[in-house]
Amino acid sequence: MSMYITQLKTKKIKLLSLSSPRTSLSSFVVLRCALEFDSFHLLGFSTPFNEPRFAMHHNSREKPDIRESQLKDYKCKYYHEMKRGIIRVKVSNSLYNCSYCHGRRKDYQLKELHQHASSVGRGSRWRSIREKAWHLALEDYLKRYLIDKETSECYPKTDSHIINNYKKDQLFVWPWVGIIANIQTQLVNGRRVGESGKKLKDQLAADGFDLVKVDPLWSHHGHSGFAIVEFKKDWGGFENAIMFDKKFEVSCCGRKEFFSKPTHYQKDRLYGWIARDDDYNSCGIVGDHLRKNGDLKSLSEIDAEDRQKASKLISSLTNTLQMKVDCLKEMKDKCHETSTHLDRVMDETDAIVKSYNEEITRMQQNARDHFDKIYLAHEEATLQLKSQRRELEQHEKQLQRRQAHNEDERRKLLHDKKMNERATLEQQKADETVLRLAKEQKMEKEKLHKKIILLEKKLDAKQALELEIEQLKGSLQVMKHMGENEDVEVKRKMEEIQQELMDKQEDLESYELLNQTLIVKERRSNDELQEARKELINGLKEIKARAIGVKRMGELDGTVFYNAMKEQFPKEEAKLKAVELCSIWENHIRDSGWFPFRIITDEEGKTKEIIKEDDEKLKKLKNELNDEVYNAVTTALKELNEYNPSGRYIVSELWNFSLQRKATLEEAVEHICQQWRLHKRRRT
Repeated sequence: MSMYITQLKTKKIKLLSLSSPRTSLSSFVVLRCALEFDSFHLLGFSTPFNEPRFAMHHNSREKPDIRESQLKDYKCKYYHEMKRGIIRVKVSNSLYNCSYCHGRRKDYQLKELHQHASSVGRGSRWRSIREKAWHLALEDYLKRYLIDKETSECYPKTDSHIINNYKKDQLFVWPWVGIIANIQTQLVNGRRVGESGKKLKDQLAADGFDLVKVDPLWSHHGHSGFAIVEFKKDWGGFENAIMFDKKFEVSCCGRKEFFSKPTHYQKDRLYGWIARDDDYNSCGIVGDHLRKNGDLKSLSEIDAEDRQKASKLISSLTNTLQMKVDCLKEMKDKCHETSTHLDRVMDETDAIVKSYNEEITRMQQNARDHFDKIYLAHEEATLQLKSQRRELEQHEKQLQRRQAHNEDERRKLLHDKKMNERATLEQQKADETVLRLAKEQKMEKEKLHKKIILLEKKLDAKQALELEIEQLKGSLQVMKHMGENEDVEVKRKMEEIQQELMDKQEDLESYELLNQTLIVKERRSNDELQEARKELINGLKEIKARAIGVKRMGELDGTVFYNAMKEQFPKEEAKLKAVELCSIWENHIRDSGWFPFRIITDEEGKTKEIIKEDDEKLKKLKNELNDEVYNAVTTALKELNEYNPSGRYIVSELWNFSLQRKATLEEAVEHICQQWRLHKRRRT
C-alpha cells in the first residue's frame, strides 16, 4: 500500500491527512484506485489516473449541457491549432510528446501517446474541461494524420519498376546472392590461396553496393577462384544485386563473357553476376553451395509471400488492438463504478468526521472535568504524603543506627564462620591425606606380601630340590659304608644313586642358570620395549591421527574454556579470559596437595578412586561455568592420578582414540606399517 501512496504523492495528488479519523476510509479509496492503476499497466495502457484529483472540484456540479458545449469548443480549437502546426506533437521520427502535461513524461511512442490521450480525455471525471478537450483533440489528430498513415506504411513496398523490368516467372536464387569469378589465386605449400572475403567486401562497398558479406568458396585444393556475395533479403537487396549484375555486364565482365572467353583471355579481371537458375542447377562447387544455402524462386512468388506475411501481421495487430479496446472499455466501466463508489464513500466519510468531532468535543469536556477532580485529590494526597515523609525520615534514622550495630555483629559472625569452615576444610584434607596414605601403604604391603609368597614358593621348590640332593648324598654315604662289606648288588645301586644325584645337581644348576637368563632377558626386553615406546611417542607427537596417536595425559583443552567465556564476554576479551582461566586450573591440577578423590571398594573387594563431587573447588567450577568445563577438568585429574600420581605433571602416552584406551605397542607398530603401505601405494 505504501508503494501506491508514494506513486500518488509523486504525481502531486492532494491526499487527505492520514492522521485524521478518516484514515481507514481514505486508505480504502486509495487502495481501490491503486488496484485500477496497476490493472491498466498490466494490460499495457496508460493509467486513467495520470492526473487524479481527490479533492472535490466545483466543476463536477456544473450543468451537463454547458460542460458538453465548452468541451466541444475547446476540442475544435485545439484540433485546428495542431492541424495548422501551431502546436507540435512530433519530436523525431519515432518520438512524440504531450505539450499539455508539463513536468511529466515528455517522450512517447506513437501508440503510447494515443493511449495516453484516450485515457485522459475519456477515462476520468476529475479532469478539467480544458485538459479533457486537449487530449480528445490530440486523440483525433493522431488517429487521422499519424496512425492511419503509419498503418498504410506497414505494407511492404515493392519496387514495381524493378519487377517490371524482369519476367515475373524468371527464377532467381533466394536469398539474393551474386557470384564473383576469376579471383586470382597462388599456389602456396601445395594449396591455392587468394583474396579474403573481407577485402572483396570492402572493394564492393567502395563501389556503392550494400551487401551483407562475401564468402570465398574453398575446395580440397584450396581457393576455388569463386566467391558468393550475399545481399539483404528485402527488395532493396534485390535492387543492389541487379546493380551488381549490371555493373559487371556493362564492363563486359558478366556471366556470358566469363563462360564464352577462353581462360587465357580473362587475365586478372573479376567477373560477376546475379545467381539464377542456371547457376543453381550447375555442377561444381558454386552449384553445390547455392543448392545448400538457397532456393529458386520467381519474383511473383516472393512478392506474394511478402504480401501474405504483411496481411497476417495486420490481421494479428487488428485483433490485438480490438482486444485492447475491449479491455479499455471494461476498465472505463470499472473506473466509473469506482468513481460513483468514491462519491458515496466521501459522503459517508463527511458524516463520520462530523460525528467524530462532536464525540471528541464531548470527551474533551469530560476529560477536563475529570482532571479538575484528580487535581484536588492530588493536593490532598500531597499534604498527607509530606506528613508521612517526616515520620518515615525519623524512623529511617533509628533504623540506620540499629543497622550499623547489626552490621558489626554480622561481620564478626561471618568472620568466625569462615574461620570455622577453613579449619574444618583443613581437618578434612588432613583426614583424607592420612586415609589415602594408609590405603597406599596397605596396597604396597599387599603387593610386597604377594611378592614374598611367590618368592617363598620359588625358594621352597629350590629348597625341596636341594633337600632331595642332600638326601641322595646321605644315601650315597650310607651305601659307601655298606659297600665295604656288601656284595656287588649294593655297589650297583650306589652307583645309580650317585648318577641320579649328579643329574639332580645338573638340573638345579641349569634351573638357576635359566632363571637368571630369563630375568636378564625380561629386564632387557622391558628396557627395549620402553625405549621403543618412547621412540614411537616422539615420532607420533607431530602427527595428527584418528586411530592411534599420542595423547598428553592430564592436559586441559583450552577450547572448552573459550566456548564458556564466549557466552559472557566479547570475542577478544573471551580469548584472554579463557587463557587466564585455563592457566589457573592447570596450576590447581598440578598441585599434589589437592586430592579431590575418595576411595571406594567394589563388589569384588577391589579399591577404586573416584572424583569427590562435593569438593569445594569443583563445585564452584561447575556452578560458575558449564558442565563441559567441569568434565574437562575432572578428566585431566583422573588421567594424572592414573598415569603420574606422584609428580602431577603432563606425560605423553600412546593412545587408541577409537577405543578410548591406552594403545599397545603392537597396535602402534601395526598402525605405522599400515600408514607406510598406504603412502607407498599412493606414490606408485
